[in-house]
Amino acid sequence: MDETFVSSLLSDHATPLYLFDGTVLEQRVAYLRSKLPQRVGLCYAIKANPFLAGYLSPLVERLELCSPGEYRICERQGLPKSQFVVSGVYKTPDFIQDILPYSPAIFTVESMEQFHLLRRTAQESGTPVSLLLRLTSGNQFGLEKEEITTILTQYGKESLLHFKGVQYFSGTQKTSLKRLQRELNTVDEFLKELEALLGRPMEELEFGPGFPVSYYAEDDFQEDAYLEQFAQMLEAMAFAGTVILELGRSLAAHCGTYFTQVVDAKRNHNQNYAIVDGGMHQLVYYGQSMAMKLPPIRHFTSHSPGNVEPWNICGSLCTINDILVKQLPLPSLHVGDVLAFQRTGAYCMTEGISLFLSRDLPAVLYRHPDGTVEELRPHFDTYPLNTPNQKK
Repeated sequence: MDETFVSSLLSDHATPLYLFDGTVLEQRVAYLRSKLPQRVGLCYAIKANPFLAGYLSPLVERLELCSPGEYRICERQGLPKSQFVVSGVYKTPDFIQDILPYSPAIFTVESMEQFHLLRRTAQESGTPVSLLLRLTSGNQFGLEKEEITTILTQYGKESLLHFKGVQYFSGTQKTSLKRLQRELNTVDEFLKELEALLGRPMEELEFGPGFPVSYYAEDDFQEDAYLEQFAQMLEAMAFAGTVILELGRSLAAHCGTYFTQVVDAKRNHNQNYAIVDGGMHQLVYYGQSMAMKLPPIRHFTSHSPGNVEPWNICGSLCTINDILVKQLPLPSLHVGDVLAFQRTGAYCMTEGISLFLSRDLPAVLYRHPDGTVEELRPHFDTYPLNTPNQKK
């Protein structure tokens, strides 16, 4: 992203804003595929960034949708429902009864209650349904092994129920290959048990590896070596069926940039402070360590560089917690300068406290590989959402 493009972008669009780069997104998918075994498919968890669902749909095998809202987002874009994996720990009866008879989607099973809801809806509508049985990793998600074997033993031969495979996911930002090996061993052993029980192998394993993303300059993460070792683990599994990796952050993070402009600069108690028009309500991808580490940032200015000084970058919210970066070394900083926070393609635009103080939502832009920029959402007023209904 060169300075000429950024200058043109900022002349056409006000800050704060998000820009997602299609070329980077496509390169990211190609990179992951080049590192993984050929039999491995990709599933994009759209909770990471729903704005990218339509662009990733032709690049991946599946789209995972965890709520009725995410389903409607993909449905309204006309994305193929055969790609959908309807997941989520809470599936409302109305939602399942509304979509199951008309959707070739795959449905995950998180509990016995969910299973009976899906089975009952399939029977009432006479509609076949494909199911992934989620194996719990020891939290509120998924089924116990004994529950999965009970379902397959008691209902495995029902004609409307297609038990496609097993799903397993335990978290994100997993840098430990030993942990991934333990998880793969657990699932592989269980799939062998199910094969012995059923007399046939399951077709598919959907596995969430939780690949980490390096968000800070000091992160020491060698992704090439990490993925090569993980690929060897997959190849060593006894399970010979299809493996689908469910990814969100790893697919989406790298393509995003968040632009915010300096609107005030001051010095208090011998500390430099810059106030920007964005804030922590729009930039949360660093989690609980926000402002404690140095993220990748580009500084755009029309001023000549001066002495490098540390700056505390603070947002526009009226709370002392709204600090984006502490002690950021910059060669002078001026009102009107723009800071571009990189790797903001995942969660950033949806996970923040966006309604706090009724600030506008930033515009969302997508840069196509041919260089054209499309506006996916304009700046959006949030104050109507925080305004009580007017009494007559």
